[in-house]
Amino acid sequence: MLRVEATGPLVLLQDGGRPGLAHLGVGRSGAADPRGLAQANAAVGNPWDATGLEVLVGGLVLRALAQCVVAVGPVVHELRVDDIVTVGPGALRQYVAVAGGIDAEPVLGSRSRDTLADLGPLPLAVGDVVRCGSLRGTAAPPSHDGLVRLHPGPRADHFHPGTLDLLATAGWTVSPTSDRTAVRLTGPLLVRRTTVELPPEGLLPGAVQVPPDGQPIVFGVDHPVTGGYPVVAVVEHGDLGVLAQAAPGSTVQFTATW
Repeated sequence: MLRVEATGPLVLLQDGGRPGLAHLGVGRSGAADPRGLAQANAAVGNPWDATGLEVLVGGLVLRALAQCVVAVGPVVHELRVDDIVTVGPGALRQYVAVAGGIDAEPVLGSRSRDTLADLGPLPLAVGDVVRCGSLRGTAAPPSHDGLVRLHPGPRADHFHPGTLDLLATAGWTVSPTSDRTAVRLTGPLLVRRTTVELPPEGLLPGAVQVPPDGQPIVFGVDHPVTGGYPVVAVVEHGDLGVLAQAAPGSTVQFTATW
């Protein structure tokens, strides 16, 4: 077991999420960067999607209440009672795994915290105790190679010709209002050729929706299950982790698949 001694802005329990429930109005959620979670879990011998901690901008301090093995990313720490492990500044989101996984009450089959739907265990606070599970064995993790691949979306025809190429070739700046729900981008305007409004349509992680201000929004793992703005493109699912690690003010570049 581990006790939280200090915490940064947001520390969440995350796993592989809740796939297959969108028809019930429940989004997938799960780790914003599945590759990051898989890396930490692999370091301690867990399945890639075992429950771990997603730590936003560092600041987490954990104290061992019993002997355990913990990984911060790929770095493994063998802890004795009263040993401390700290997650300092690093990537925008870092992942902590415990050998055997983290035990918590699942909600709809997952221990992930969905920040939009308010599902799953609450964010960790000082004094909380993290209980270890008993998982063993590994599975193939999702991977990406640093690219953010882009596919044409179902409503690309709602935009002027050349819009997809502009989206794929321009440099986009990550807005400070980005979160697990969506990465909001600023750059050249994406202009619609029709002002006809759409009824709400189903969404999925990676959908690139364009509101009236012409600035694209790439939905993340805690996305709403429906939306009314046209989806001009869709990010390759395996590349969403690249966007999840894009800090506010950084530049995102897409790669066209057409």
